[in-house]
Amino acid sequence: MLKNIERYLEKTIFNSRWILAPFYLGLVFGIILLFIKFIQKLWGMFANILVASEANVIVDILVLVDISLVASLLLIIVFSGYEIFVSKIDTKDHDDRPSWMGKVDFSGLKLKVIGAIVAISAIDLLKSFMDITSGMSEGDADKLMWKVIIHMTFVLSGLLFAIMDKIVGDTNKH
Repeated sequence: MLKNIERYLEKTIFNSRWILAPFYLGLVFGIILLFIKFIQKLWGMFANILVASEANVIVDILVLVDISLVASLLLIIVFSGYEIFVSKIDTKDHDDRPSWMGKVDFSGLKLKVIGAIVAISAIDLLKSFMDITSGMSEGDADKLMWKVIIHMTFVLSGLLFAIMDKIVGDTNKH
């Protein structure tokens, strides 16, 4: 009797992983929304290219890079997260299957996420530096300072994650 309850409980817990599937589907919809914003930004760039300054074009291109990095990050999270926590994705050895699929563990996923966050933060910081004018107010300087502090926090966090993963990888398993 107790063994049957235990088996049922374990089966229920194991099958509860499917509750995560709608989260990953939601992230796919997020990629679609980013695609729409990407096209909208690109269209706006083409519409204003003749009157835009060089600096504005560079900043707009950085926005496109930023959007594509976020979309790529979401795709990595969808593929890896689904395969780590829910189920293997059966692609039937499709020629276009990314080589990293099925090989990224939770630790690798964390490092990819923090790496993408650092890159996104760096692009945002670069956009802010591109927008600096000679008559910067104290409030603008404070915002820029906080962006640098936040970016360096992301860099330090990424470095600490990498060091912790290296230590854990080098530690003998019990």
